[in-house]
Amino acid sequence: MNLLHVDSSILGGNSVSRTLSAAAVERLRAASPDVSVTYRDLAASPIPHLSGAYLAGQSPDVQHDQAMQEDLALGGKVLDEFLAADTVVIGVALYNFTIPSQLKAWIDRILVAGKTFRYGANGAEGLAGDKRVILAVSRGGFYGSGTPHQSFEHAETYLRSAFAFIGVANPEVVVAEGVARGLDQREASVAKALDEIGGLKAA
Repeated sequence: MNLLHVDSSILGGNSVSRTLSAAAVERLRAASPDVSVTYRDLAASPIPHLSGAYLAGQSPDVQHDQAMQEDLALGGKVLDEFLAADTVVIGVALYNFTIPSQLKAWIDRILVAGKTFRYGANGAEGLAGDKRVILAVSRGGFYGSGTPHQSFEHAETYLRSAFAFIGVANPEVVVAEGVARGLDQREASVAKALDEIGGLKAA
């Protein structure tokens, strides 16, 4: 099994989402020793945001400078990593009510017409429905169902929509809530999330 592990938090060793995503990967490794893991750290090695030049540069009759050649090659590599993965584990930090811009840049490189979706007679059709996606989400406050700030949450909801568009209708989501609301709350939330991760199925 090919597993793609993606982290997006800028907090390094202090990141809860990184702790959770690493635990999910280790859980899957333990359950299936033949797992081959590709790791991409979007904070340590950010992917450039999309540009008009990048989109135009995908045409074969456009001349590319060195920087654009490198950007196009990176975009191709990121897409190939995703396409090759059977399972994708993503550490998702919540910044200002949504995903980090680094993660958005990654999403923009994998939602590609003709590769992960296509338009047909009945509209858009996802082409990546054979993949398992696990979202390890960390939120400083409380944004879950029934909370006063539920409508402010645009990370898990956005990612569910983005992956559904390419055919992944039911990503598995593990959330640690309120991790910025004191040490006791952080420890309790992380422990609960890690317990959920311990129950992840092997495949």
